[in-house]
Amino acid sequence: MSLIAVLFADFLPMFAGSYADQRFLLAGLIGCVSVGATFFIAIRGLPSTKSAFSLLPAILFILGFPALSFTFREQIYAFVEPGLYSFYFAAMVAGGLVLAMQGAANRYVEILVSVAAAACFFYGAMSVNVYLFALVDGQADLSGLIPWGFVNIRYWSHVATWLLPILPLAVLVGPLGKFRLWRTIVATGAGLWWWIIILSTSRGSILGIASGVLLATVFFGRQSWPWLRQFLIYLLIGVAIWFFLSVLVPSLLFGETELRSVKTASSGRVPLFIEAWQMSLQHFPLGMGPQSWLTHDLLTQAYSESSKFGHPHNMYLMWAAEYGWLLILLLLLLVLQLTLHFWRWRTVLLIEGKAGGVFTLSGVTASVVGALIHAGVSAVFIAPGSMLVGLLVLVGFWALIAPPEFCHEGGKGNHARSPAKLAFAASSAAVILVLWLLWAGQVHTYYLDMKADEINYQEQSKGRTLPRFWFHGNFPRR
Repeated sequence: MSLIAVLFADFLPMFAGSYADQRFLLAGLIGCVSVGATFFIAIRGLPSTKSAFSLLPAILFILGFPALSFTFREQIYAFVEPGLYSFYFAAMVAGGLVLAMQGAANRYVEILVSVAAAACFFYGAMSVNVYLFALVDGQADLSGLIPWGFVNIRYWSHVATWLLPILPLAVLVGPLGKFRLWRTIVATGAGLWWWIIILSTSRGSILGIASGVLLATVFFGRQSWPWLRQFLIYLLIGVAIWFFLSVLVPSLLFGETELRSVKTASSGRVPLFIEAWQMSLQHFPLGMGPQSWLTHDLLTQAYSESSKFGHPHNMYLMWAAEYGWLLILLLLLLVLQLTLHFWRWRTVLLIEGKAGGVFTLSGVTASVVGALIHAGVSAVFIAPGSMLVGLLVLVGFWALIAPPEFCHEGGKGNHARSPAKLAFAASSAAVILVLWLLWAGQVHTYYLDMKADEINYQEQSKGRTLPRFWFHGNFPRR
């Protein structure tokens, strides 16, 4: 459902537009996962005190967003965006733990990559249809038409960063890989997505994917080469499709080729980065408050003279500016813990020679690392489409590297559902549900107020929309 809502929004009935509907879908999804997973974990019980302690960095990071926003509680909608991040990462952690406890991590990834591969194929096929109509209309420059279905090319490129590293898994793990037709479908879909990457010169995606693939290959060495080989095959197919569709055919039909040039400059990001850095130092190590990027008094001359966006095109500097470097410290602690868990399972897989496990963890790791790097040059976690697709990948990643005591083999024991345990599980889930309902109510009210302000906003911004939580980047107003 998430992939359909993100990739094929143009074909779906929309209540509030694709951007807002995807945000509402994301809010509902993270709420359902958080509540359901909390009930399951509570009724199953944590394996040990050690396992509870191992979750401490994740819990501190999840609670860090609302905790660091508490001093700004008098501001309008102070907890809307912090709540989004908290429930998002809570869904990642809780959902991943449920999969690990059920021993379903690898099966989940198999299903995910199969669905993703099919969705990418159909999106790519429809992109070829758009391409043919463009040729009939005599348009040689396709960069304004493809990718389609996204209000901004960066939103599509964020999704591509999540998906392209895991597409090779669709033929390496699971039962479908033995069918030639399926291998052809996956290769065609992946090649078409690479064609769009090259056509649109998505630098953030190229940087993120290349870094993620390189690190995954270094981590797993020769045992990851089948996955790397498949990845490179898809890349070469994409280059061949790009040469044929974007160079050869336009040259034969129009006598010229209009290609989008690769920008070597920062596209105006440096003044944004400097402004966010200066914001992060104002109340060090605390921030200036949620969404203060939209409302703060400008600090640097360069930013006051540059284009304004809803975010500074760097997720980490934005968090440092709004929530403080203390949150970044909590993030680093979580990343360190995840790295240790990853390295433990990487060592186990290499020693035991589990090829399927190596391929799976290589692809998912490359996806996550690529997305995290991409977030450093853009705002990969802001767009709801990216967050929806990213949640699917992050849940799988957490499940694959979960501490051993949470895993199915290590968590066997007495799981009798006594009335006391059932009551505890129900009450724990109820607390999360109430918190989510309170937050969701604020989200809906926030949306209504944003829509009421939209006419005024468009008059002041001359019709230009700058996205943030909603597709309206200068709200809440002071």
